[in-house]
Amino acid sequence: MSTRNAIFPAGRQALYEINRYSAAIRSGDLLFVSGQVGSREDGSPEPNFGKQVQLAFDNLTAVLKAAGCTFDDVVDVTTFHTDPANQWETLNAIRLQMIGAAPYPNWTAVGVNWLAGFDFEIKVIARIPQAA
Repeated sequence: MSTRNAIFPAGRQALYEINRYSAAIRSGDLLFVSGQVGSREDGSPEPNFGKQVQLAFDNLTAVLKAAGCTFDDVVDVTTFHTDPANQWETLNAIRLQMIGAAPYPNWTAVGVNWLAGFDFEIKVIARIPQAA
C-alpha cells in the first residue's frame, strides 16, 4: 500500500491538527482537496458570512498553490451551504470573481444543516500540472 502524499499550505495548522485531517492528498496527477472553510489562523470561524466565504476561497487558493495548482486546474467543485437561498447572492458574487474564465469546472452545491460552526465549505478535485 502506498503512503498518502499529503499537501499542507503554510498557516491554519491548528484546524488540521484539531480535526486530524490533511488539507489535500495528491494521487498521481490528481489533487483531492479537503473541504475548506472560512477559518482564521486559530481554526475559529470568521463570523461575517461574506468574509467567511472569501476566506474559504483564499484558504482553498493556498492549498492549491502548495500543490503547484491554481483554480484553473480545478475540474470538480462541491460546496456546502447552511442556508443556500439566503446565502446565494453573497456567495455568487465572490464565486464569480474566483473561478476565472470558461470553461468552468463541474459544480455541485449541497444544502446542509451543520458545518461545525461554519456556514460555507468548498472542496475540489484538481489536475496537477505536469511541471508541478
